[in-house]
Amino acid sequence: MASAHMNPAMLVDFYEFTMSYGYFKTGYYRRRTVFDVFFRDIPDGGGFAVAAGLARVVEYVRDLHFEEEDIAYLRGKNLFDEDFLDYLRHFRFTGDIYAVPEGTPVFPGEPILTVCAPAIEAQLMETYLLLTLNHQSLIATKANRIVRAAAGRTVLEFGSRRAQGADGAIAGARAAYVGGCHGTACALTDMAYGVPAGGTMAHAWVQMFKTEYEAFRTYCEIFPTNAVLLVDTFNVLKSGVPNAIRAFKEVLLPRGITNFGIRLDSGDMAYLSKRARRMLDDAGLPGCKIYASNSLDEYTIRDLIRQGAEIDTFGVGERLITAKSDAVFGGVYKLAAVEEDGVLVPRIKISESTAKITNPHLKRVWRLYDRETGMAMADQICVYDETIDDTKPLTIFDQHETWKRKTLENFEARELLVPIFKNGELVYDVPDIAATRAYCADCVAHLWEEVKRFDNPHTYYVDLSQKLYDIKQEMLASYARGEH
Repeated sequence: MASAHMNPAMLVDFYEFTMSYGYFKTGYYRRRTVFDVFFRDIPDGGGFAVAAGLARVVEYVRDLHFEEEDIAYLRGKNLFDEDFLDYLRHFRFTGDIYAVPEGTPVFPGEPILTVCAPAIEAQLMETYLLLTLNHQSLIATKANRIVRAAAGRTVLEFGSRRAQGADGAIAGARAAYVGGCHGTACALTDMAYGVPAGGTMAHAWVQMFKTEYEAFRTYCEIFPTNAVLLVDTFNVLKSGVPNAIRAFKEVLLPRGITNFGIRLDSGDMAYLSKRARRMLDDAGLPGCKIYASNSLDEYTIRDLIRQGAEIDTFGVGERLITAKSDAVFGGVYKLAAVEEDGVLVPRIKISESTAKITNPHLKRVWRLYDRETGMAMADQICVYDETIDDTKPLTIFDQHETWKRKTLENFEARELLVPIFKNGELVYDVPDIAATRAYCADCVAHLWEEVKRFDNPHTYYVDLSQKLYDIKQEMLASYARGEH
């Protein structure tokens, strides 16, 4: 039988331990390092991603420790000496972490989280940081696409039973809410994070009774303030909607209750919803809401709306909770600097693939907003000791095609990375989930529509400061000269 021991500190790729042991034996573990989390490609070919998962990272870092059962497991590998195991026994995070707040729109190449810590501390966090930020950012990004496709209509996350594992369901529903969903079907996510959970009935409820009408009437009697009736168990238009109308009129309207709805879970949603809407209106129930579910995503929802579907709320399951169309976020964790004799020395990873060449050094990221429109124009990545004076014109340029230049005036520069931990202590006030969701919606509203297109979105520029560009180019030239 598998052990029930599930310390998150042990959720690492094993090479993190072997490298950490190497750092310990060489003395490198005392050296302060800088690691960046960033990603290279936006899921689904979109114009931006949504950062999510920071609250879970905070929980992890605050409780990061190894227990005796963990030490015993590592001892059993016969790879590590007792001095190293004793170091792990007293392990705590003592470094700094900077990150963009959850819900921030982010773009390829820019750090969304930076760890500044002794080498072993930074190394042992890699796997957990990546799996958390990759997963939740992926789902938040997909949710935001779906919510935007719904054009103001309610979107609920319905995917628990199709998620990849329990945590995929729980954390995924949380991330979907950050991205803009209005609620979830997952009760545990509501308990753990305060994401509003709700639900009504399945086909089994209708099948349990002798008649569809009896099932609907009974449900209205038991849940008069939460009556959403599933009308496609037999025939939507011939029995489902007529029986729902009868139940609403006989049970709810006499009690003055007008907040109820029907749900479609199969068939031609555009056709059925329009016909159902007409039947409900003709029956004097214009306030009855129509819900729809069944393998929905942003493209299906967009098409339904274009076809005039009369749907008020979309329940989205597997294609959201698994991000089915592009199920990998692709965030990476790369060394950017190492402290030598009290000075941060930049590090770079070089590749034949230009996209995989990293940006060196400890960095700051600024988002530049047009003061007149309030819209985001570009981001600039700078060295940690740089600031942007937004009272003066600023010339930005494409780091790969440097002749592409633009001078910005009348802009406001806002720093994206904020302190989360300093010297191992939490210094960030983690906002509640509702505030995070509202922050995300506000940030996305300040992106141009061209960036938010699903098809061929405008490329949002993420440029390097002249100082950072020069450092990077000198490091590349040094490598070309064989000085490495």
